[in-house]
Amino acid sequence: MSANTDRYENAVARYFEAWNAGGSEELTKAVAAAWTADGTYTDPLADVTGHEQIAAVITAAHEQFPGFVFRPSGAVDGHHDTARFSWELVAEDGSAPVAGFDVITLDADGRIRNVLGFLDRVPAGA
Repeated sequence: MSANTDRYENAVARYFEAWNAGGSEELTKAVAAAWTADGTYTDPLADVTGHEQIAAVITAAHEQFPGFVFRPSGAVDGHHDTARFSWELVAEDGSAPVAGFDVITLDADGRIRNVLGFLDRVPAGA
């Protein structure tokens, strides 16, 4: 595995740590570890900048889908400062009603500058 591959894998691992953080203090630390201070997150439902707004999007997702866990689905693929990966939102019963893929751009230190998220599967009415 190349150093670049490690860089993408590490960034995505921190991303999932943020999305799966339990409690506001853990979430605050995880978002700060994953994103640059002026990092952005954009998907069909959100377009936010900065740690506080990113944490609010994550909190809202957990409120909408309590007990669910975000997990990667497949390998991380990257080049230059950009990586892409698929993910699922998994319920306690193992079902995954929400799935998508994200494209992230990293800074020189491997922190996320921006996320462009796409939803491939969403439950009816969500």
